Amino acid sequence: MGECWTAGTATFMILGNICTRSCAFCGVSTGRPKAVDEDEPDKVADSIFKMKIQHAVITSVDRDDLKDGGTGIWVRTIRAIRNLSPDTTMETLIPDFKGDSNLIKLIVDESPEVISHNMETVRRLTREVRIQAKYDRSLEVLRLLKVHGQRRTKTGIMLGLGETEKEVKETIDDIRKME
Repeated sequence: MGECWTAGTATFMILGNICTRSCAFCGVSTGRPKAVDEDEPDKVADSIFKMKIQHAVITSVDRDDLKDGGTGIWVRTIRAIRNLSPDTTMETLIPDFKGDSNLIKLIVDESPEVISHNMETVRRLTREVRIQAKYDRSLEVLRLLKVHGQRRTKTGIMLGLGETEKEVKETIDDIRKME
């Protein structure tokens, strides 16, 4: 942890520590999350300011229990960071927001330097590994990021879950088509 901080980088998980989904690979607890901490955006921004973070990665649990999927807190967090630490660059690692184009656009409109959304695995293993997620929905999120004008996007997949080399190449090809 100290290595990242001394390099001026830190990752913050927002919207609590209970996820509404139960992905097989994830160590985050699943269940009914507590109410949203309305002060969280300012707390995160204050931490970034005090730690003199040069590059912040913001991620979150999935909040399918919230009508807006948590985008209100996402937007307020990005704005609070920009307000206190305007020179801090940001990567936002977002959930799929159930593929809602309007919610995804709200994040894009805040202009983080990078928006990430992870595919996590190949098509065949998606249902097993990410029970509430959909492979094509994640591809659509990546496509919508570009449609809404996001210049820099990232995604990731895990290896070692039983996928074949052919499936990995197919996934990379599917991702490439979203550019």
